[in-house]
This record gives sequence, C-alpha cells and structure tokens, in this order.
Amino acid sequence: FNNDDTDPPSGGGLTVHQGGDYLVASAYLSRGDGAVRDKDGQSYSSAPERFNQSFHLYYPREVEWYTVGPNLENIDIVKHAIMTEGVVGTCLCYAGEFIENYIHYQPPDDPSEPNHAVALIGWDDNKVTQAPHPGAWLVKNSWGRSWGNGGYFWISYYDKNCGHHAEMGAVSFQDVEPLAYSNFYYHDYHGWRDTLQDVSEAFNAFVSEGSELLESVSFYTASDDVSFDVIIYDRFENNELKYPLSEVSGTLDYRGFHTIDLTSPVGLQEGDDFYIYLSLSSGGQPIDRTSVVPVLLISYSKQNTVVESKANAKESYYLKNDEWKDLYYYLFDDLDWIGTANFCIKGLTNSWNPTNPSISASIEGEFTDVKPGSTVKATLSIENTGQPLSCLDWEITTVPEWGDWSFSADTGNDVKPEGGPEIIEVSLKVPREKNQEFSGNIRISNSENPSDFVDVPILMKTSHALSHVFVPQWLEYLPDGIVEFLELFL
Repeated sequence: FNNDDTDPPSGGGLTVHQGGDYLVASAYLSRGDGAVRDKDGQSYSSAPERFNQSFHLYYPREVEWYTVGPNLENIDIVKHAIMTEGVVGTCLCYAGEFIENYIHYQPPDDPSEPNHAVALIGWDDNKVTQAPHPGAWLVKNSWGRSWGNGGYFWISYYDKNCGHHAEMGAVSFQDVEPLAYSNFYYHDYHGWRDTLQDVSEAFNAFVSEGSELLESVSFYTASDDVSFDVIIYDRFENNELKYPLSEVSGTLDYRGFHTIDLTSPVGLQEGDDFYIYLSLSSGGQPIDRTSVVPVLLISYSKQNTVVESKANAKESYYLKNDEWKDLYYYLFDDLDWIGTANFCIKGLTNSWNPTNPSISASIEGEFTDVKPGSTVKATLSIENTGQPLSCLDWEITTVPEWGDWSFSADTGNDVKPEGGPEIIEVSLKVPREKNQEFSGNIRISNSENPSDFVDVPILMKTSHALSHVFVPQWLEYLPDGIVEFLELFL
C-alpha cells in the first residue's frame, strides 16, 4: 500500500495481497492505479504483477459511503444503489458462531471487528435469520462456487457490521469507465486517512510535467449533502491565490470520493505552476497522513498496521483566520503525524498540443499638461488574447529614452486568456523640460518568440512652468534633490 512512494520502494506498510479495506482500495483507484479485469492476472494464491502494459485499467469516478442507520431508516439508499449502480461492497466478521445454513448474523453487542469483505447483490425483506427481526441481504462471496449456495449467502439487515459500519458497511463504486486520463497529480498517496473538521478551504500546489490539459479534479467529502467550489489558479504570491483559470461548483449528495469535470479545461506546459482550490460547505477537509489501517483479512494476524505517509512543505495549504497556512507544519496531537499530511485534492490530465498566445497591452494615466520634474503614476494592462488555453511569458524590452521609468514587474509568466489581464503599476519621473512634447513606445515581447510583440504608444506634454508661481531660472540648474526640496516652498 505504501511501498511505491518510498525510495527504494519498500517500507513498513501493508503487504501486497495481504488485505486492506475500502479506503485502501479507493486510494489505489483515485490515483489512477486502476482496477483490472480478472483475466489480466488476478489470483488468490499469489499476488499478480503490480503493472503490465497489457492490463486494461478502470477508474470509478464516484465512490459513495452509506450506512443503513440504526433503525434501517436509510436502507432504501443502499437498495437503490444496488439497483442503479450494481453491487455494493460491505464487510462482516466471519466466524463459525455467526453463520448458520449460510445465513450470517453477528449480534450488535459482540465485540469482534470485521475481517472480511463481500458484495451485496440483492435483498429479501422477509428472510428469516438468527436476528430478532426478518430481512437479509443476498451476498456474493469470493471463495468460489463450491462454498455456500453456489458462492452466495445471506447476511441479516441487523448484523453488527454489514450496512452499519461507518467505513465499510456499504460502499458503492460508481460510473466505472476505462481509465481516461494519462496523468494524475496528487500528494495524498494513501488517500483519505483522516479529516480536518475545522478546515473548509484548502488547496494543493502542483507543477506540470509536460504539455497537458487539466480536464478534471477529484476529492473526498466527509459528510452527506456538501456544496463545493473548485477554482484553478495560476499563481500563489504573497499569500494570495491569483488569476483564476477555471471554476466549477455543485452539490454532492453522499459522503465519498468524487470526480468533477472542469467546464473550462486548463492548458499547461512543462514547468507551469497550478493550484487547485477546494471549498467544502460541511464535514471538513479529508487528508492523508501517517495512520493505522485496519486490515480485512481473516488469516492476517496484523489487524492494525501503521502506514507511514510522507509530505513536503509547500504542497498543501489551508485557510485559517484569512491567511493561508502550510499543512506541513500543522500541529497534530500525535507528533508522529506532523509533516506527513496532505489534502486529498487531485488534478487529472491528458496530453495536449499547446496553442499559440498573442500579446495585447494598453496603458492608463494622465500624460497631458504634466508638471516638469514630477512623478506620474499609471497602470499597464498586459493580456494574452491568443488561442484558448495558450500560455504567454512576457517581458518589457524597451521604454522611451526620456524620463525615468519603473514598473512593479517587468516580466511575467504563464498568462492565459482565461485568466484575464495582468495589471502592472508604472511610475515615471518626468523630464524637467518645460512646455515640451515627448513621444515613444513601451514594447512588451513574447519571451518565447521575440518577433511577437506589441508597442504601447506614449505621448506626453509638459506644462509651461515647474509650478504655478514664479520660479527663478537658475533653479533649473540645481541638482534634482535640491530642486524638489526648494519647490516645497514655491
């Protein structure tokens, strides 16, 4: 379970083919490792290959967790999932004392924990079991047709774990499709292991590995009926997310794992930074961290195995008191967890042929009847008006030879049409010549293609005098600093 995220790939996590649970399964699936067909190498006696080019990989876009409720008030949700989505995963504590004539019932007051996973495929509300009340699930086991009723058996609605266990009672893998993404960006290798219930806003930072199209995002929700907002940002500067590139919002009915398509995919080139922001209305933000995994396997003696997660600074952030905090430094009660956590927010991409950018620019400021020797403030707007999803790196290459020009930024990167213009603050120290007209251009060039540029024309006129009162002519020949001081009194 954790071996692939260590170097060398070995460690103290779960042993392959020696058990797990539904959260472990969703971690594999959510990061694109895929489910495969039985014929692709599944076996019980020994673990199949970790990966083979011939495997057909499948991806569940949704994984929902349910419970039937203490009084079966939610049982129809599980029944509906079976009817519309197929089998629902569940768990039980398999032991001879709980099964009779292939009907299983573990009393709710029995302390034994679940040790086996099976699939719900149907139900019978009138099925008599060992429980005080009728009703049972029809279940498919994984032990072959020679066991049970041709491989099937029954579990009471009132079993301690089946349908009732919060994490393993009823799990529905939905919208399963052939793996449609070429790359998955994530920091939560082990998936959902805990929840920060006091955090509603978070984001993960990523760097593109090539020319890719960010088409979808995925995340977990820790409660039912959650509204979400996802925004893809281009920059994170001075503790502020800047330049939104794509947004999508909605509501999710049930707790679980969710894949959301972006209404406007985002084009990325190798080395591009991008930031996936997620706001959840309730339940908190699910995280990966070093954790104990309860193993569902009857013959496996290590029922609780510590799986060590790893994290780095500047990967995951959360909002606290209107300030973004690095999750790497989050102070958990257990000191072993500090520096191991990341948010369960992923980006799903496919390869992409980049489109071409184009530069547009304009300036706003007052350049008429300007006082000689004064300072003029203006704003320069630089925009990528090229093809959709294109990416522009720009630089200011020339300015007029007159005056003293300064800019809040003279270069920029990864400007996309979807992100709107970048606004640059301009400061100009005006020449001291009176009653003069000055003209020139500010040239902004494409850093990747110098032949692609735009010239922003500047026409400035100075007034007749340094000020509106009499100024001795000799004042103009003094150093600027002295002149500026004396002008305070004129």
